[in-house]
Amino acid sequence: MSNTQPPSPPAKRSHWLLAGIMAAGAALVAACKSGPEPSAAPESRSPSSTDTPSVKGPVPAAAGSARASAAANAKAYRQDGATHLYGLNKERIFQGKLPPQLYAIGVLEVDIDRTGKVTRLHWLRAPRHAPEVVKEIERTVRAAVPFPAPSRLGKVTYTETWLWDKSGRFQLDTLTEGQL
Repeated sequence: MSNTQPPSPPAKRSHWLLAGIMAAGAALVAACKSGPEPSAAPESRSPSSTDTPSVKGPVPAAAGSARASAAANAKAYRQDGATHLYGLNKERIFQGKLPPQLYAIGVLEVDIDRTGKVTRLHWLRAPRHAPEVVKEIERTVRAAVPFPAPSRLGKVTYTETWLWDKSGRFQLDTLTEGQL
């Protein structure tokens, strides 16, 4: 007498196979995200190593320009905050993959109240070698008020990594197109 069990009926096996395929497909869709929309006129030249960083001022947010955020946690809110900043700074976003050598990288923690107002900025990693970039990032964040109001959270503290090119253009880690 053998201790092996008889093979499962084909209907049971196909059920588990179908469920596995559906789970893999859902995971693939969830992992995909679209990057920022390309601008109408991307800059044609690549900055050389002799270029000095330029800093253009932020575009102030219009009153009431922020929509409410339905984010359930700080990580989900980070996407809303990054999208909001990209929308207000379209001409300042570095299009395409960033070069291998960045001018500055900064990690900033931002506190947003229930109305979308910035209540605190705290550097977790400031690019101390580039104080003009620190000032410009802070100015850009403050000019973007009101941020999407965190309606489900009441208030939120989220962290964003700023990837700054020597041309003065940037990407946020949340929406980055990657690096060469």
